[in-house]
Amino acid sequence: MQESTIAAIATPLGEGGIGVVRISGKLAKAVADSIFRSASGKKVSEAAGYTALYGNVVNDGQIVDEVIALVFTSPKSYTGEDTVEISAHGGPYVVKQVLRAALQNGARPAEAGEFTKRAFLNGKMDLTQAESVMGIISATGKQALQASVTARDGAVSQTINSIKEQLLEAASRVAAFSDFPDEDLEFSGIDMLGILIEGAKLKLESLLKNYDAGRVLREGINTVIIGKPNVGKSTLMNLLTGCERSIVTSVAGTTRDVVEETVMLGDIKLRLADTAGLHETEDEVEKIGVERAIQRMEAAQLIIAVFDSSSPLTEQDKQLIETAKDHPTVAVLNKSDLDIVIDEKWFKDKNIPTVTISAKNREGTEQLQMEIEKLVGINNLNADMAVMSSERQRECAAKAYDLLIQATEILNMGMTFDAVGVIIDDALASLMELTGERVTVEVANEVFKRFCVGK
Repeated sequence: MQESTIAAIATPLGEGGIGVVRISGKLAKAVADSIFRSASGKKVSEAAGYTALYGNVVNDGQIVDEVIALVFTSPKSYTGEDTVEISAHGGPYVVKQVLRAALQNGARPAEAGEFTKRAFLNGKMDLTQAESVMGIISATGKQALQASVTARDGAVSQTINSIKEQLLEAASRVAAFSDFPDEDLEFSGIDMLGILIEGAKLKLESLLKNYDAGRVLREGINTVIIGKPNVGKSTLMNLLTGCERSIVTSVAGTTRDVVEETVMLGDIKLRLADTAGLHETEDEVEKIGVERAIQRMEAAQLIIAVFDSSSPLTEQDKQLIETAKDHPTVAVLNKSDLDIVIDEKWFKDKNIPTVTISAKNREGTEQLQMEIEKLVGINNLNADMAVMSSERQRECAAKAYDLLIQATEILNMGMTFDAVGVIIDDALASLMELTGERVTVEVANEVFKRFCVGK
């Protein structure tokens, strides 16, 4: 398939300043010469790489649009192939006509992610860097973007390569021990084998730990606001969304169903659900709302439990925290504009992070953001950290980590070095699958089919 020349629209379809059609492959310049007429008379095939030509796209003898053609020459292009990007006026009809002209003159439609796939196959990037491209495109916050850019620049690859170097040295020691079983082995040599394996384990453990925080940045987190009636859940919901999303009155039980909204709290995307107040009721409609609130709480990745700080803790309040304790939970002590009588020490004794706010007066959201960042672990991330960007990567790293645990156990049990060597080889194979050095066609296809067509 790499022998063919591909084309696709590389910008979103819609009205805009420009729309870009990307052409890549051995015949990219020839295809462009078939449809592009420069004002200077110079052909695309005569242009040097990283230069631009102004002119018109012509198809069937008719001018389609005045455009700019950007020329990239192999191997110094995104795909590693000759590439031409035609920038036309950004109307859906115009851009589609430019693409049609390219397809009628020797190019074929690109598949999803095929430009990036060609970059991977041509050695321009490894699989971790390729997957980070989608993270850059879909980033909704500064930290998510930084993590994806760092991965694209090779931070994950470099970390995996350093782990592989340790394991390759460990494997060479195992081979030496196995090849010369009758030789006296220094204890320090065997001890160094354990040190190398342990060092690789620690690096993998750090990668796996950072993955969960990175996933929160990329995907957001399912969050539910719970509490008794009239503690200010809906007011908090409206504060976080920036609009009157939930009905707020002084009458308890106003919210009878789950109200959902996606909001950004700092760099964290919260898929937020405001639920009915948790209480005993004979009202059939309210009872359904309470049941749904409990269901959402059980499925939540983060719980914001709201309490009225102007009232003492009740047994129902304590039971709510007991119910939520198996989930990451932050207690919001609302109504700080009134006299605070709630027992804050009780929450501290339960190791529940607390935030005192006044949702009514729009005070305290910064502290809430900080506590949530601590709770989900993104406060420890920095721009230089290696953060894996997909579940595929996490599975490969976790498999290698589990194998190294087995290797340590076998080493400590005094079993044959051959058994340790086999496990180290399996761990190396898993890491090579992570970076794409050893990857099946099926896995590669699965990775790139999630991309948009123009990327």
